[in-house]
Amino acid sequence: MKISVRVKPNSRVEGVVTSDDGVVTVRVAAPPAEGKANERLISLLAAHFNVPKSRISIKRGASGRKKIVEIA
Repeated sequence: MKISVRVKPNSRVEGVVTSDDGVVTVRVAAPPAEGKANERLISLLAAHFNVPKSRISIKRGASGRKKIVEIA
């Protein structure tokens, strides 16, 4: 399953919110430097969808805020 994700790094409160148009907004406390926000994004999505972290991969947008994430 592929989902469209919008990441908001450096947030005070972490969480996953799905909007009506199907875009998943993920707030992460980690900074966007050195892939820390991407690592935290994968951890939060794994907990939200109840799957192992190894089944989640970023297909597009690894360096941007808008991403396409695949959950196997």
